[in-house]
Amino acid sequence: MRTSKILSLSLPPELAREAERFAKREGKTKSELFREALRRYIQEQRWMDLRRYGDQQARKLGVREPAVERLIEEYRKGR
Repeated sequence: MRTSKILSLSLPPELAREAERFAKREGKTKSELFREALRRYIQEQRWMDLRRYGDQQARKLGVREPAVERLIEEYRKGR
């Protein structure tokens, strides 16, 4: 049984050449390079979602940006 799924990917020629150069330079396969890029993209999107959620909650509570760090520190000290 396969532990991975094969996908087809279309890229503009210059981006494909650049991906090949980076993979070769890093000693990785193109698949490894794209897996790492996708993992990083997903991680970045999750972080951005978390930041948006935090911003929404801060607005609901009337907390301004400079106070956030102080409030987090106070909460951690109180635990």
